[in-house]
Amino acid sequence: MITQIIVCARGIFVNFLFVEYPKCSTCQKAKKWLDAHGVSYDSRSIVEQNPSAAELKEWVARSGLPLKRFFNTSGRKYQALGLKDRLPQMSEAEQLELLATDGMLVKRPLLVGSGLVLAGFREKEWEAALEG
Repeated sequence: MITQIIVCARGIFVNFLFVEYPKCSTCQKAKKWLDAHGVSYDSRSIVEQNPSAAELKEWVARSGLPLKRFFNTSGRKYQALGLKDRLPQMSEAEQLELLATDGMLVKRPLLVGSGLVLAGFREKEWEAALEG
């Protein structure tokens, strides 16, 4: 069983934060994986509560991943906005603000813990990060 407990300033205990689009099959698969491995988490719908630019900036820094990895590059909105060609000309701040405007632009699922942030579900990557 994998359990991560974070003590907040108010002394409240929380687990991992699982940011998802509930209708996404990859998110559903990741959720099943977390449940099967006994990982405690709190769910947050990316549509109902999109991450803020500040949250995204912190998560990108903690993840060690490039900012581009936080974009849902296969999503319709990403493609409709022509972001493949536009992102290289945008500053990091502009990219973060854009991500914060619409949860459908954000790569999902996201798993956020005190010492890690995982973007997208790659079973081997999650296994190594959580069980290693």
